Amino acid sequence: MTFNEFKELVIAECAAQGITEYELYYQAGASTSVDTFQHSINEFTSSYSGGLCFRAIVGGKMGYASTEDLSPEQAKALVAKAVDSASVLEAEEQVFLGEGGQEYEPLEDRSYPLPTTEELIAKVLDTTEKIYAADPAVIDGCQTQGIIETSEVAIYNSKGLDLHHSSNAAGLIVVGVVTNGQEMSNDYQIKLGKLDEIDVDKLVAKAVNGAKEKLGGDVAPTGQYPVVFSPEAMCSLLQVYSSIFNSESAQKGLSKLAGQEGQVIAAPCVTLVDDPFHKDNPEPINFDGEGSPTHKKNVIENGVLNTLLYNLKTAAVAGKKTTGNASKGGYDSPVGIRPFTMYLENGTMTEEELLAKAGNGVLINDLNGLHAGADAVSGDFSLQSAGYMIENGKKTTYVKSFTVAGNFYDLLKNIVALANNCELPMAMGMTTFGSPSVLVDGLSVAGK
Repeated sequence: MTFNEFKELVIAECAAQGITEYELYYQAGASTSVDTFQHSINEFTSSYSGGLCFRAIVGGKMGYASTEDLSPEQAKALVAKAVDSASVLEAEEQVFLGEGGQEYEPLEDRSYPLPTTEELIAKVLDTTEKIYAADPAVIDGCQTQGIIETSEVAIYNSKGLDLHHSSNAAGLIVVGVVTNGQEMSNDYQIKLGKLDEIDVDKLVAKAVNGAKEKLGGDVAPTGQYPVVFSPEAMCSLLQVYSSIFNSESAQKGLSKLAGQEGQVIAAPCVTLVDDPFHKDNPEPINFDGEGSPTHKKNVIENGVLNTLLYNLKTAAVAGKKTTGNASKGGYDSPVGIRPFTMYLENGTMTEEELLAKAGNGVLINDLNGLHAGADAVSGDFSLQSAGYMIENGKKTTYVKSFTVAGNFYDLLKNIVALANNCELPMAMGMTTFGSPSVLVDGLSVAGK
């Protein structure tokens, strides 16, 4: 049974039971993945997942029920379960459903024909052979993964919402493994898009050369000096600390930005944007997990915190309007908050000019231990790093096995300058982070 057919059955059951405030949230997706090991296919997976969450306001309380079975029997059972769920709730809190009749940004169609499974397998095998032929330093352990994904979201409620969004994506992930005879190293690259338009030679070269650059190297000297974070490294920090801009975290005391809207929280050169329609976001969407319109916003503008990210509930608590950032991790997940495409705006310098401004310091392009070494509540971090020394404004010796430590809230204030090379690493899903190279003063490096 299709979602629309199931929806009509639920609507009829709600009418029969006198339920006038309700919502159906449907989410489904399919994926195919092909992986190689050495010169042959190592793994093939194909999966489909999806289901529906029904929410109903009964007696002023929000009841929930979910199912993966879109059958006539389940339509009645779903409504009954939601009513039962509402009846046992004790907490008194405001509940919300999105309003219909709102205006939504027109979406650019970025869909494209997906390859067949046979075409995906052929592309993956051909790419793997190119990795092994790319350089004499390449050794066994290299991999290629080909991915096809489709996703669909629909929201319908009693207040006039009737929204639907679908998207698809394909891509390649390339892993190069190299050796210099004494040690091994690896690097990976990902590219999304039409498989026949992906420059595989360029993708392979980046992965292999990236792995070769990590061979050898010394430990960075201990000290406190200017640090340049590469786009990739800064993206990693943004991803970990994006929760500090979440209004729910602020209202629960899990972000130091509570009550800071309108205040200076970063250097004047810093503007942090959240854009659901960014050209490099593979899955742009014009409504959020509650059906509210999404829009581009400057979270930080010239160092000032313009806004936190809100859904309907947290906006009501704060006496504000939602920013259209409600999210659901899955069809049966509670409503949360997330950014769409969050990135630091470009500065005016080239990367070379940024290094020259740093003078003597370290360029970090690889951060490890983010799951354990970064505290999103306090802002403190102590992370294993790798990169290059900066000497007299130039990138010089490769360095590794050192620790960079600081506090993310302080880091925002100590950003000296940003380059004009903003990159958004390719990522499957609706949340992407991006940044140019960033020069920060006042960080501690612990090495030799």
